Amino acid sequence: MKFRGYKRPDGKVGIRNHVLILPACSCASESCRIVASQVKGSVNVIINTGCSDVKDNTEMTQKILTGFACNGNVYGIIIIGLGCETVPHKELREKIEKLTNKPIVSFGIQEEGGTIKTIEKAVRAARKMVEQSSMEQKTDCDIADLLMGIECGGSDATSGIAANPAVGYLSDSLIDLGASTMMSETIEFIGAEHVLAKRGATREIHNQIIKICEEYEAHLAAVGQNCRDGQPTPGNKIGGLSTLEEKSLGCIKKGGTRPIVEVLEEGQRPTKKGAVIMDTPGYDIASVTSMVAGGCQVVVFTTGRGTPTGNALAPVLKVSGNPDTCKAMCDNMDVDVSTIITGTETIAEAGDRLLTELLEVCNGKMTKAEIYGFSDIAVDHICRFI
Repeated sequence: MKFRGYKRPDGKVGIRNHVLILPACSCASESCRIVASQVKGSVNVIINTGCSDVKDNTEMTQKILTGFACNGNVYGIIIIGLGCETVPHKELREKIEKLTNKPIVSFGIQEEGGTIKTIEKAVRAARKMVEQSSMEQKTDCDIADLLMGIECGGSDATSGIAANPAVGYLSDSLIDLGASTMMSETIEFIGAEHVLAKRGATREIHNQIIKICEEYEAHLAAVGQNCRDGQPTPGNKIGGLSTLEEKSLGCIKKGGTRPIVEVLEEGQRPTKKGAVIMDTPGYDIASVTSMVAGGCQVVVFTTGRGTPTGNALAPVLKVSGNPDTCKAMCDNMDVDVSTIITGTETIAEAGDRLLTELLEVCNGKMTKAEIYGFSDIAVDHICRFI
């Protein structure tokens, strides 16, 4: 199976052709936003980290920023730093240059003499880079080049019986065609980790799945916290989910049934093809952020209660099995699979329909979150309680 995508010089494949205006720290985020607003064809991200942090958090921020730059949906990168941040713009640029041969330039606000001078230079550089990117031509790409992120948020009782099983079927279909899929949110495996771990392709992977859940609970317990204090969320409970275990049993359905071949750290790029897991927090925006940094070119996002979440770099396709949500939030939902609940469509039929929709998105159809220009980014803090 083929889709029309962009083949990058570093061997990666994209379904979008963005020039990324990338802040080296939060102090440069607003300057990046202004630059992107002046150059059609460019996108920016807003981050809340990059300085005055402990070593592990700094490394996490660097992993996310370099991962964004290396994502196949990005043609080239304009970095803007302040000048006194933990990792200056030049050093970040050098890190990215070691990982990819994409076009990249960088500027420092303090070095350039302030915001206006920096923005002027960055706008000119971005305009030139967009001109170059506009010459890129789509070519036939094999479905094996696709890495789809799988996410959920605002779950309710319909998620586990409609949207998640349909996306699970989609995941299995893609893997059978040679593509790869990535599921995350470790906290939402807890209570069902023994079921999920049975999908491990090896005993080692089985044990890794159990381990990341144990470590997450131990991390919280070390500072006197219990993950069940925040899970399920108030919205989950109103939607009919009574316990974390009940929520997790529904959540893991969206990952399908195929063997899990790898367990990844946050923001890490897969080294194997097939179904993979990324160890992320349960906050959906942070989870999507990490998966896109890990190379996902598209994210399929299930929701029962509804959410407008989008990402600057990767299309986020919203799927809901709640007919009321599909009607009330029709401006945000992309695919209605409440037909599974009404009995007018099987899980397999809805999954096949999702595959058709996904291929259209890969070929250029914009999701609703993309059309609105939504860009939700949250960089997780490993040392959350320091």
